[in-house]
Amino acid sequence: MSNSSSITQFLLLAFADRRELQLLHFWLFLGISLAALLANGLIITTIACDHHLHTPMYFFLLNLSLLDLASICTTVPKAMANSLWDTRAISYQGCAAQLFFYVFFLSAEFYLLTVMAYDRYVAICKPLHYGTLLGSRACVHMAAAAWGSGFLNALLHTANTFSLPLCQGNVLDQFFCEIPQILKLSCSHSYLRKYEVVVVSMSLAFGCFVFIVVSYVQIFKAVLRIPSEQGRHKAFSTCLPHLAVVSLVISTTMFAYLKLPSISSPSLDLVVSFLYSVVPPVLNSLIYSMRNKELKAALWKRLEHVLLQTNKVCINSLRSFLQHRRNQN
Repeated sequence: MSNSSSITQFLLLAFADRRELQLLHFWLFLGISLAALLANGLIITTIACDHHLHTPMYFFLLNLSLLDLASICTTVPKAMANSLWDTRAISYQGCAAQLFFYVFFLSAEFYLLTVMAYDRYVAICKPLHYGTLLGSRACVHMAAAAWGSGFLNALLHTANTFSLPLCQGNVLDQFFCEIPQILKLSCSHSYLRKYEVVVVSMSLAFGCFVFIVVSYVQIFKAVLRIPSEQGRHKAFSTCLPHLAVVSLVISTTMFAYLKLPSISSPSLDLVVSFLYSVVPPVLNSLIYSMRNKELKAALWKRLEHVLLQTNKVCINSLRSFLQHRRNQN
C-alpha cells in the first residue's frame, strides 16, 4: 500500500505495445498537432490582422482558437513523447500541471461557448441593442470572465484531487492525467470530499448548457419570424458554426462520461478520450473556417499574402545568389 506522499510518478495508458504502432501513433499525433497549429494559427492571425473582422463574434472566435491551441498542447506533446521513447511515466508534478491546464482550458472553452451563444442571441433577437450590449469593453469583460472562471475551476479541481490520499497504486487508465482516473486511486472513504467539487462544476456546466439551449430556442423563434427566405438563411448561417462546435464538444464529452459501464473497455475508453480531448480542438477551427464565408474569404486573402511575400523573398534570394556568382566570375 502506498499513499500520495510516496508516489513520485504515474503510469499512463499506452496506445500500443508494439514499437511500430507506437511510432505510428507518434506521427499521427504530430500530424494532428501541426494541423491544429496551422488551422488555429491562421484564424488567430487573420482575425488579428484584418480590421474587418474586429467584431464581437470574431473576437470570441479568436479566444476560442487560443483555447483550442492551448488545450491540444496540454495533452498531445506528452503522448507523443511517450510513444516516441516507449515510456508510460509522467511525474507527480507533471501530472498535476497537466490536469490543471487541461481543466482550465476545457472549462474556459465551455464558458466561452456560452458567451458566444449570448452573442448570437443578441445579434439576432436584439440587433438594435447589439452595439450597446456587446461593446468592446463588455466583450473583453466577458472573455476575461470565461478565462478567469476556467482558471478558478481548474485550481479548485487540482487542489481537491491531489489533496486526497492515494493508495490504489499509480496506474492511470488514460493517456493523460484526468480527474476520474486519479479519483479511482484514492482511498478516501469520504464520498462528499471526493466529488463535491465535481458536482459543483457539473452544476455550473449544466447551467451553461441550459443557457445555450434557451438562447437557441429564442434564436430559432426570431429567425422563423423573418419574412424573407434569404434573411432566414443568412441568420441561420451565422449560428450554424457555433451550434456545430457546441454539439461536437457536448456530444463527445457526454458519451465519454455517461456511457454505460457494460460497454466500457480500455481500448474503447482510449478511443473515446482521444475523440473528446484531441478531435474538437482541430475540428472547431475547420468548422468555423468552412462554414463562415467572411472568415473563409479573409483566410484566403491572408494565405495569398503570405504566399506572395514568400515568393518575393525566394526571388530576391535567388537574384542575390546569381548576382554574387556573376561578381565572382
